[in-house]
Amino acid sequence: MSKEEPGGVEKVLGQLDDLTTKSGKVCISDVLDDFGGRSFGPFIMLPALLELTPVGGIPGVPTFLAALISLIAIQLLLGKERIWMPGFLQNRAVESKKLHKGIAKLRGVAHWLDEHSHGRLTLMTRGVWVRIAALVVILLCMTVPPLEVLPFASSGPMLAIAAIGLALTVRDGVVMLIALALGIAAIGGGTYYYYTSDEEEEGGSQTAMAPIVIEHLSA
Repeated sequence: MSKEEPGGVEKVLGQLDDLTTKSGKVCISDVLDDFGGRSFGPFIMLPALLELTPVGGIPGVPTFLAALISLIAIQLLLGKERIWMPGFLQNRAVESKKLHKGIAKLRGVAHWLDEHSHGRLTLMTRGVWVRIAALVVILLCMTVPPLEVLPFASSGPMLAIAAIGLALTVRDGVVMLIALALGIAAIGGGTYYYYTSDEEEEGGSQTAMAPIVIEHLSA
């Protein structure tokens, strides 16, 4: 018998916090077992929210979280009914104390999100809209690795991913529409930010080289 999916962000965090009281570490496999394999929304939302905390500033973490989210979103796009993860990912764990502290910091945000999502236009959280949301999540995840080299740049796509995960979790079509708009804006903005930053760096290098070239020619 499949478990009932959590119906709100506070419930998701509460369920996750309960796991921290059972042992010194919480593995991804523990979360899968506790939430049930059908909880695509929370498994998209939680890693994205984690990236928005100070943990997301650790080099390599945003890319790892994006890869994890992509794996889940691809299965959602293909219409899979249950989440599958390879053993080495399921065995990844975080210390219960650190996870508990992170959850405590997200409690206020979770309460606000639940107050502003009311299960509206639920049609937008089913059928083809779920596939569209999964595709947007995958595209957003693809922008994360190149943006990770720029300070806080990967937070843009991760915020949009978290919003899509929220819409799927609370089954709110209005939140889904807003989340998809954020996603499209983040894809465009992230791409523009990345390429314009490269041009500025190249321009800066050329400007710095100009006095050296002039000095060499004068000699």
